Amino acid sequence: MIESLLLVSSLCIDSFVASIAYGTSKIKIPILSAIIINLVCTATLALSLFVGSIVKNFLPDRLPVLLGFLLLISIGVCRLFECIFKTCIKKHSNSDKPLTFKLFDFKFVLQVYADEIKADFDKSKYLSPKEAFYLALALSLDSLAVGFGSSLCNINYFQTLLLCFIIGILCVLIGVLIGRNCDEKMHLDLSWLSGVLLIILAILRVIKLFKFNNKRAKLNFSFIKNIF
Repeated sequence: MIESLLLVSSLCIDSFVASIAYGTSKIKIPILSAIIINLVCTATLALSLFVGSIVKNFLPDRLPVLLGFLLLISIGVCRLFECIFKTCIKKHSNSDKPLTFKLFDFKFVLQVYADEIKADFDKSKYLSPKEAFYLALALSLDSLAVGFGSSLCNINYFQTLLLCFIIGILCVLIGVLIGRNCDEKMHLDLSWLSGVLLIILAILRVIKLFKFNNKRAKLNFSFIKNIF
């Protein structure tokens, strides 16, 4: 349960911060848009967990957990320095139009990733379902790698997905509420906190693996001792 909460919290921090920014900018996020955002994020996480569970079946006993540990640690470190990457994107996006690139005919909204407020393309102060989908794509990028790494570490899939959807919606609604009650625009960057949570999660998984191996070794020793 704790590991699922750590994982979900690390993924929902961006949604929370983005929602605060929308609230301070007086941009409304209706319930439908909030649901779309979290459906996309949860579906992306589910896909990455599914792929990871398949890959895990083809790997030796302890290797999946070790690979998951390395992947989560790597993502955590990258998240610690993500603000630098976002700053570079903002400097190179001089227009109000979405800064995009195409990969296999998939248009990725890079500008929204750097500044979530840019998802309100028409400046209507209202996040439409289509704009919510663009925002969700930007927010769910981390879910692909984090979900894959977590699935290698034997995390509870159903519990994680349920928490992701519920906590995600709460983060959006509470974030907007907090933002509306702020007089000035806030520019928070809590990507470092997400990185810290992922690093803690990775360490917990490895500790759990070593504890399990020690218990199994003690049981085997006791069994051999009883035989002789």
